[in-house]
Amino acid sequence: MVSFLGNLWTRLTGQGERGDSGKTAAEAIEYKGFRIRPNPYPSKGQYQTAGTIEKDFETGVKEHHFVRAETHASKDDAAAFAIVKGRQIIDEQGERIFD
Repeated sequence: MVSFLGNLWTRLTGQGERGDSGKTAAEAIEYKGFRIRPNPYPSKGQYQTAGTIEKDFETGVKEHHFVRAETHASKDDAAAFAIVKGRQIIDEQGERIFD
C-alpha cells in the first residue's frame, strides 16, 4: 500500500520525472551561433514548455532561461516545441536576451 501511495504521489507532483541528474529532455541544438536546450518539466499531468538558450562570449557562456504557457501531453512534444520557441526568441531578440 505504501508503494502504491508513493508512486501515486510521485505521478501527481511530477517528482522524479526529470530524473535525479536534472538532465535536459533532449540534446542541445545549434541555431545561428546559439545553443537551445529544451528542458520541459511536469506540470498538472502535462509537460510545460521550457528551455535554455546559451551563447559563448569572450567573457564566458551566457544563458537565458525561458518558460512558456503551452503544455503538452508528452515530454518529447514539449521538447520539440521548446526548440521552436527558442528559435523564435533568437530571431526576435538575438543577443539582447542576455541584457
